[in-house]
Amino acid sequence: MDDGPRRPHTGRRRNDAAKAAILDATFRLLSGVETEALTIDAIAAEAGVGRQTIYRWWPSKGAVVADALARHARVVVPARDTGSFTQDLAAFFTDSFAGLENDSLANTLRQIVAEAQRDEHVARVLADFTAARRSALRALLERGRSAGELSAEADLDMLVDMAYGVLYYRLLVGHAPLDEKAARSLVAELARSAG
Repeated sequence: MDDGPRRPHTGRRRNDAAKAAILDATFRLLSGVETEALTIDAIAAEAGVGRQTIYRWWPSKGAVVADALARHARVVVPARDTGSFTQDLAAFFTDSFAGLENDSLANTLRQIVAEAQRDEHVARVLADFTAARRSALRALLERGRSAGELSAEADLDMLVDMAYGVLYYRLLVGHAPLDEKAARSLVAELARSAG
């Protein structure tokens, strides 16, 4: 039996678009308010969706914020392969640190780390984000080892820990800046210790 032409199913595309709009709206709002002042209602209004649409994907405001920051990091620190391991490694850290030179974003990440201690949903998003960033850096280090620019015996997981240790230590303690100079110094020290 022919019921006539079928309308194409657009649910998946619409859901993807709504999810992206929510993450984009959350990130835009983060630059203008403190995380505590950011509400699900404000995010919904900015994204042009209902509250229930947000709660379909995220169980808490902290989880939405953490996911928005993770999405932003993937855009700000894209994968590169210029043919120069050292240049790519420097760009990785320069981009990573530059993303945190914005005081509002740096403060939000500090709050996310703190909230992850109390909210299992935020902790899960932060753990997923951390695993993805670690994986991206480890892949870059593996490329350097394959090219002979890092020692074959280098402990890549320890190098990743060292690198992110610098980022989080400076972010959370605030004793020194996360700037281009710090990024280049970190690259030099990683290369020296793994040489």
